Amino acid sequence: MADEAPLRRHAEMIWRAGVQAVDSGRLMREAVQRRGSVLTIDGETIDLKNVGRIAVVGAGKAGAGMAVAFEKILGPELVDEKVTGWVNVSADCLRRTRTIQLHPARPAGLNEPTAAGVAGSEQILKMFSALSKDDLCVVLLSGGGSALLPAPIDGITLDDKLRVTRLLMESGAAIDQLNCVRKHLSRIKGGGLARACHAGRLVTLIISDVIGDRLDVIASGPTVIDSSTAADALAVLTKYAERPDDIPEAVRQLLQRQMDAVEATETGNRQRLRAVVRNVVIGNNATALQAAAQQAARLGYTVRSLGSENRGEAREIGRKLAEQCLSIRDCQSLPDLPVCLLSGGEPVVHLVQTDRPRKGGRNQELVLAGLMRLWETGLERIAILSGGTDGEDGPTDAAGAVADQTVFDRARTLRLNPREFLAINNSYPFFEQTGGLLLTGPTHTNVMDLRVALVVE
Repeated sequence: MADEAPLRRHAEMIWRAGVQAVDSGRLMREAVQRRGSVLTIDGETIDLKNVGRIAVVGAGKAGAGMAVAFEKILGPELVDEKVTGWVNVSADCLRRTRTIQLHPARPAGLNEPTAAGVAGSEQILKMFSALSKDDLCVVLLSGGGSALLPAPIDGITLDDKLRVTRLLMESGAAIDQLNCVRKHLSRIKGGGLARACHAGRLVTLIISDVIGDRLDVIASGPTVIDSSTAADALAVLTKYAERPDDIPEAVRQLLQRQMDAVEATETGNRQRLRAVVRNVVIGNNATALQAAAQQAARLGYTVRSLGSENRGEAREIGRKLAEQCLSIRDCQSLPDLPVCLLSGGEPVVHLVQTDRPRKGGRNQELVLAGLMRLWETGLERIAILSGGTDGEDGPTDAAGAVADQTVFDRARTLRLNPREFLAINNSYPFFEQTGGLLLTGPTHTNVMDLRVALVVE
């Protein structure tokens, strides 16, 4: 039997190389430079002598790293002279800054809007309304921004938004469907932040966590005028609601009013933009995937990339990935071993009904499904890793999980059947007991998930 330990080490090295390539500070330094009074953002130059204040706002899992990097790029004197700011982040991402306030808008591991998030969003809107045409606004956005920027529209409560969010997330709705609904219930999302800005110029720097880097979907597009309609949002809710009362009546009535007045609303949205707006994607999953491929090649693997736009059910993707590994391992004619399969994207999990306690995330579920597919054959010469690049997988302290022969053997010894855990979306305890959890802590970035599967001779 081959020594399995190097497989896991290699899988983690490859995954971490991908995450390091999308480090928020690194991406900011590549996109933003300052020389004297000239600030360059993705090739566009801004003469800071003609700028009054610089307001920096934003939200997301990379928000702290982006804010710290922006202050360092500008330098302490300029920051103290011109910069004010407010960025909503999760409580475990707080870091020391000079003038940009990092606000704990939600607890770690809770990807939902909170009252603290609403309070922080109100501060951002207040700051925006105090700007003038000579000011520059820089918005820092990254994955997780939707939950961190809650600003319920009049007539909707935070509890209404929570009910809707939980309904869609627990039903396996895709991120674009979830954000479509969020935008129509918010004063910030769907271009609301851009409409509220009184500055003359607004530049949004974005680390993308959605397939296709759609600007209107990332953090629910706070600086992108929304192209979806209230009818689209209501259709999404109707699709996933099993009973009429699953949709709060206030939400239903609001969407109906928006549908009745859609032409006037859309015209007004376009007319209210005061600032010249520019949105720039500075990092995405493809960036991470390319760096992971380079690391795998340095370690001697033949790389097969499945791309960055993989979507679907986590357990189905895990099963197919395991079958690909099995096919490669058992095909005697392949000349290119060892092989590294790479893929990116963001699958969904459909939560089953159960009264039993459970804990897990989409990456852990994906790996558990892969291990279950290989339960009869074992994982000799195979390792499968899937992790969220933000270091967070569902409401857990793990980024994801790894399955190799060691994890398989421990599960057999402990008489843990993966099928029983997978049946109720309870992947975390399985990997906690078998040593398969991928634990990284916050990475201060977020470009969806990265998967690494290795097969050796």
